[in-house]
Amino acid sequence: MKIEDRQFVSIDYKLTLDSGEVVDRSEAGDPLGFVFGAGQIIRGLEKGLLGMEAGQTAKITVEPGEGYGEPQPNMLREIPRENFPADLNLEPGMSFTARGPHGPVAFRVKSSDAEVVLADFNHPLAGQTLHFEVTVAEVREPRAEELASLMQPSSCGGDECSSDGCSSCGCSCGG
Repeated sequence: MKIEDRQFVSIDYKLTLDSGEVVDRSEAGDPLGFVFGAGQIIRGLEKGLLGMEAGQTAKITVEPGEGYGEPQPNMLREIPRENFPADLNLEPGMSFTARGPHGPVAFRVKSSDAEVVLADFNHPLAGQTLHFEVTVAEVREPRAEELASLMQPSSCGGDECSSDGCSSCGCSCGG
């Protein structure tokens, strides 16, 4: 059976950056499962998987536009330094989770001084070319519960979400 819309697909994968750094991978014996075409994985990876069958392997390169997008300047926010513990030594690159209007949102410290912390709410992989090594583990018709999970509301709300992976609201509802 070939991968096409609304089929359940599971893959074993390794994700690396241009530098060769491995940033994510499936655990041995625990492939990533999703309903194809439902926006549960990035667009560029889906395009690369289309038409593959169980047992096939591929190297798929995903440019930023079909991955996590380019970094958006409007995703930088100034947060008063007083919102962080006084004894915390803030360093660029440190990661935190904040409570947003649609649930938790992650950010990284871009810079800080005594008054303000510049927080970057862009996805950590924004602007990166992604290199996937993929093996298709399974392709089948989805079960009722897998389809039902698609009907549940996302963590995003209303008009803030955009087709570019919710870069406008900083959440991760897929896109």
